[in-house]
Amino acid sequence: MKKILVVGDAYVPVTTFQIAFAPLQADNSIRYVQMNEADRPTPSTESEKVIREYTGNPKQIANELKDEEILVVHAAPVTEEVMMVSPNLKLICCARGGPVNIDIAAATRRKITVVSAPGRNAEAVADYVLGVIIILARGLTRANLFLREKRKFDRSTFESFFGHELGGKTLGLVGYGNVGSRVAKRALAFGMSILVYDPFVPKSKIEAPRIKTADLDTLISSSDFVSLHARESSENVDMFGKKQFELMKNGAYFINSARGSLLDEAALLDALTTKKIAGAALDVMKKEPVSPDNPLVSMDNVFITPHIAGASREVPLRGAEIIAMQIQNYISGEKMEGVMNA
Repeated sequence: MKKILVVGDAYVPVTTFQIAFAPLQADNSIRYVQMNEADRPTPSTESEKVIREYTGNPKQIANELKDEEILVVHAAPVTEEVMMVSPNLKLICCARGGPVNIDIAAATRRKITVVSAPGRNAEAVADYVLGVIIILARGLTRANLFLREKRKFDRSTFESFFGHELGGKTLGLVGYGNVGSRVAKRALAFGMSILVYDPFVPKSKIEAPRIKTADLDTLISSSDFVSLHARESSENVDMFGKKQFELMKNGAYFINSARGSLLDEAALLDALTTKKIAGAALDVMKKEPVSPDNPLVSMDNVFITPHIAGASREVPLRGAEIIAMQIQNYISGEKMEGVMNA
C-alpha cells in the first residue's frame, strides 16, 4: 500500500482526480486536498523563484504533506521546501505536459522522480492549430471585424475577402511530437502536404505519403504555413527570428501554439508590418498575460488567444488518468512514461 497526497486546483479539481484515481483507491491510502488559489505570496526562496505558472502557496502543500511517498499535483507549486517535509517522498506526479511548477533540479538532488502527463492536451492543441490555419487562410478575423465595426458589405468589397483553400498547400511543422504528429494527420485530411523538421525523431517514423522531412531552412522557405511545436529549452530561445522570417515565402503564415520563448516577437511584428508574411496565429507570448498594448494584439491579420489552445473540457480528466496509470506502473515496478529526471 502506498500513501499518496493528491492536490487539486481549479483546472483539475479534487473531484476530477477522484474519478481518475478510483482504480487505485482500494489498495492505497489516498488523501485529497484542494488548493486555495487566492493565497499566492511573492516568491522568496530560491526554489520559489525557479518555478512558474503555478497557483497557490507552497506552504499549503507543506502543511498537508505528512509521510506520503507519492505527491500528485496539477498546477500547485512544489518547491524544495515542500520536498523536505516528507523524507519518504519518492515520486512527484504532475498532471500537465510541462511540470514548470515543480523544482525538478531540487527533486533530482533529493533523488525524487518527477513524472508529467505528456500528450494530455495534444488533441486539443492539434484541433486549435487546424482551426487557426483555416482562420488565417480565409481571413476570417478581418471579415468578422468588418461586420463588428458595422460596416456595410456589398459587391464592391466582396473580392477583398477572398482567402485560400488548404488543398495543395504545404504545412511546415517544426517539431513532430505528440502535437505535431496529430496536426499532420488533420492537415492531410484537408489535402495539404507536410514538411517536418525534428532532429530528435527518426526519419523512418515521420516520412509517409505527403509527409517528408527537411532541414529547418528548407522547411521555412518551402511552406505556406509554418507551425512551431518544439520544446522549450535554453537552446530554443528566439529560435524563430529575423533570419527565419526572411526565409519564409512572401504571403505565408506563421503559427505558434508551443511556447512564447521560441519566438522573437519584434521580428514577427516587422515581418507582418512589411507584409513579408500575410498573417500569424499566436496562443503563447513572451509575457503572459499579454498586455493590451502589445502591437500584435490589435493587428487584423493576427489571431491571438490567451494560452488556451490546450484547454478543452476533456483535458483535465485525461491528464489525471495518465498520472493514475503512471502511479500504477510505479507500484507494479513497470516503466513509467514522461519521467523528467530519469
